Amino acid sequence: MTRKFHLACIFNFTPDDWQGPFGTGGSPWDGKFHTEVAQALERACFDYVIIEDKLMVPESYGGSAERALRQGMVVPKHDPVPLAVAMGLATSHLGIVATLSTLAYPPFMTARLSSTMDSMLGGRFGWNIVTSAEDLAARNFGLEKLPTRDVRYAMADEYVDVVRRLFDSWDEDAVVLDRENGIYADHTKVRPIHFKGEYFSVRGPLNTVPSPQHRPAFVQAGASPRGRVFAARNADSVIAIANGVAGMKEFRDDVRKHAEAAGRDPDDVKVLFCVTPTLGETEQEARDKHQRMISSPQFIHDILAETSALTEIDFAQFDLDEPLPYRLQTNGEQGSLDQLQQWGSGKTLRELVLDAAGGLVSSVELVGTPDQVAERMGEVMEEVGGDGFMLTTPVLRLNRRWVADVTDGLVPALRRRGLTRDAYTPGNTLRQNLAEF
Repeated sequence: MTRKFHLACIFNFTPDDWQGPFGTGGSPWDGKFHTEVAQALERACFDYVIIEDKLMVPESYGGSAERALRQGMVVPKHDPVPLAVAMGLATSHLGIVATLSTLAYPPFMTARLSSTMDSMLGGRFGWNIVTSAEDLAARNFGLEKLPTRDVRYAMADEYVDVVRRLFDSWDEDAVVLDRENGIYADHTKVRPIHFKGEYFSVRGPLNTVPSPQHRPAFVQAGASPRGRVFAARNADSVIAIANGVAGMKEFRDDVRKHAEAAGRDPDDVKVLFCVTPTLGETEQEARDKHQRMISSPQFIHDILAETSALTEIDFAQFDLDEPLPYRLQTNGEQGSLDQLQQWGSGKTLRELVLDAAGGLVSSVELVGTPDQVAERMGEVMEEVGGDGFMLTTPVLRLNRRWVADVTDGLVPALRRRGLTRDAYTPGNTLRQNLAEF
């Protein structure tokens, strides 16, 4: 029996592939380009699109903001929520997931915003739960530096608990609309939560009505051991990066084990692995395209600038043609760092960057014709056990050609093999679509 899997796409509200021949030259900041991408993904029946976010101007690479601003890496980046509204109102079935940091948003505001968005989008909203991993971001919110990773996750556990209780502060049938007696909502079915924890204190209740999903879909990218536990406990869908098929299977099995330990059905947690397909009319065309991309000096600096921003480690200090001198540690995104450095491999920094298109976003190499890549994706999912793929470009820069390659080339090839959905189930919410197979 053919195993169907889920598809999602991740990008951010940044310039598109502004230096490439198929970019718009910087992407107008009205959101129309990104909204058109969402419409294309809906035509291809993707489960959801996720809008990534960061809350600072990086200064790690080379010790200043120059490289980040000059290359358009991580910055500029506009707020994901207005874009989520635009994309959601321009689509009818596609899930729209916005990144909201537990550092930046008080729990009450996250719950209120998510509930509002889910109502506006008819049950298609998702919250990408991030703790933020940069001291520079912390300094934009009154902190001198971030708490340690373990403390951030402990805070996030409590944060999600608060948000869940706020969603439950209204019973699903609290709105009665009793015209005869003049009662809009039954006050006995709306309650304060009186939450007082180690990190948060929230009275409640929410002042929004229950949304179609009652709570949005929860999405999380937890790569570290502690992050996997958090994701398995809370997420409906996990964004994952792993080295090769064996690494992908180990990651999924580990998350499912933690989900079961947390009292959840492991099948309720859909692990989507990040991949960066490179497609061509022939295999040689695809390989030539891939080689042109990864051999560009700009590509190497883009990857290192992005990794520096995520980890707050200055990769400009290391020789590109020598192995990293020691195992790097960070209070930032350790999973992204480990994925790049592959400690013990003996590879030079340049080789690490070039490995698997930068080693940041591709769990397995997918280069070839749409049929070749679709066949490989099916084989990988069979070996891994499920649940699907998160498609993206190496540095989250979109262009219309890449989108068309995926939606008009790859997805039809996947459908011919019965690997992905060819229609949405009418009336399904995002969480229901994720639970469908």
